[in-house]
Amino acid sequence: MGSRPTWRDRSQRTDSRVFLRFGLPMQAGPILGWKGKRRYSVMDGTHLRAVDVATDLDRLLDSTDETLVVASNRQPYRHSYGEDGAVSVDRPTGGLTAGIDEVMRRLGGTWIAWGDGDADEDVVDEDGRVTVPPDEAAYELQRLWLSDAEVEEYYYRSSNQVLWPICHAALGTVEPCGDAWERYRQVNDQFARAVAAEATDGALVWLQDYHLSLTPRIVRERASGDPFLAHSWHIPWPSWDTFRACPHREEIVRGLLGNDLLGFHVPRYCRNFMNSAAAALPDVEVDREAGRIHYHGGTTAVRAFPMGVPAARIEDDAAGMEAAGFREAFTASKGIADGTTIAIGVDRLDYTKGIPERLAALEYLFETRPHLRGEVTYVQVGSESRSWIGAYAQYQERVEERVAAINDRFGTDSWQPVVYTTDHLSNEALAGLYRAADLAIVSPIRDGMNLVAQEYVAAQAGEDTGVLVLSDQAGVHDELGQWTVSVRPHDTTGFADAIEAALTMPTEERRWRCDALREYVFDNDVDAWLRDVIATVQTLRDGEVTPTNARH
Repeated sequence: MGSRPTWRDRSQRTDSRVFLRFGLPMQAGPILGWKGKRRYSVMDGTHLRAVDVATDLDRLLDSTDETLVVASNRQPYRHSYGEDGAVSVDRPTGGLTAGIDEVMRRLGGTWIAWGDGDADEDVVDEDGRVTVPPDEAAYELQRLWLSDAEVEEYYYRSSNQVLWPICHAALGTVEPCGDAWERYRQVNDQFARAVAAEATDGALVWLQDYHLSLTPRIVRERASGDPFLAHSWHIPWPSWDTFRACPHREEIVRGLLGNDLLGFHVPRYCRNFMNSAAAALPDVEVDREAGRIHYHGGTTAVRAFPMGVPAARIEDDAAGMEAAGFREAFTASKGIADGTTIAIGVDRLDYTKGIPERLAALEYLFETRPHLRGEVTYVQVGSESRSWIGAYAQYQERVEERVAAINDRFGTDSWQPVVYTTDHLSNEALAGLYRAADLAIVSPIRDGMNLVAQEYVAAQAGEDTGVLVLSDQAGVHDELGQWTVSVRPHDTTGFADAIEAALTMPTEERRWRCDALREYVFDNDVDAWLRDVIATVQTLRDGEVTPTNARH
């Protein structure tokens, strides 16, 4: 294998470092309000960004000169054997993985992840490394190998049958982990050893999500240098009253306080974590006003970074020929007549997503508003997830049974109230369905952020825009709620009323709500999220005090 990729040519960098300042210059025009770190107007349609987000990110990356190490459970590239025996590469297609991959491709460094592809071991060198992307070789992917027992006990049992349900306040689905937690410790130790080997003095280590909650403390103890540790937590952090049910709560909080920066999606998760830290560990000092936690000589800054989507790419996909062709073929194959009002839901088949509650509201809607029968079709796109876990398998069966019951009760020879598919859809096909739908129903019973809501908004365009029906239990509701039709997933009658309100909303109101949503989604896309995280890291490393929105 050749020499390891390094940072881009320093001659391309600016001489002085760029530190993003939060807040933008004031402009004339009516202001609707502040959200996150940016402000925007919906009354005159103007974007109030001082500089385009992509340009801000470019400048910020050009000014960054630290070694970058990313660690996550999921890998950005996966090598697999095809039916013909040839090796193919699965590439990141959107969201978090694609966003961080873009940063890595521009800056170089090492991404450490579990190698789960059946051809992964055959394409790496003796140290488990392969340069990626295959056609660019911009950075190194360091693969870690997990045994079947480790996958079972670290990933499925500890991560997804303990931490996931606890953080989503689904205590009834928590399974006793027993000895599985020791495997979770071992795998976190394996990740930490790999990270520590890369974490030279001054390196930026960026850890991802709940699978690696113990890793930062171990890295802090093992690294020979003094790296900066940042950790993005992509699911909710519950209240202390819920988190105290976690059998290893002290160990998890202690592990996360090994970070210099701990990021959640919305401010209330920051508040919940600070409360949990204060309750779990008696020797911590929590400064809620500053958003800082002091523990054993170290300080962890706790910040909210609402995550966005690649809005411009989704908009382009929705407008493309493939999207249009798929829309036409899909509606024809499913018997959806021209002129039918279409509502859409796109979810992993996970018990946190609230699909049965949504279907109950739709059933009540058709029962109490018979004039909507034959006029409205709901399309549910479901992606099977963790099906071998009992709670997930039962949930998927429950969804299928509920769909069948509604169609049996109300369906006719020419109309089906619910169209349900678990087919894998390309980005373009999904964007095409978003564009075709008159409303989207995003109604999780608990969700860290929820990117589907933003994807739907990004796909809208023109005069005939859609309405977003959004659960107040989704993290993204904290950001978008004022422009959506809000629902409480367990309030069946109120939920049905909200769907009817969305269906009958006047055109002018639909447009101004959608304009406001699109302005937020485009101004706060995935590049803006990356920019804010990296800018905060730089500011903290320079010892500057950064604003915190954890208290708002």
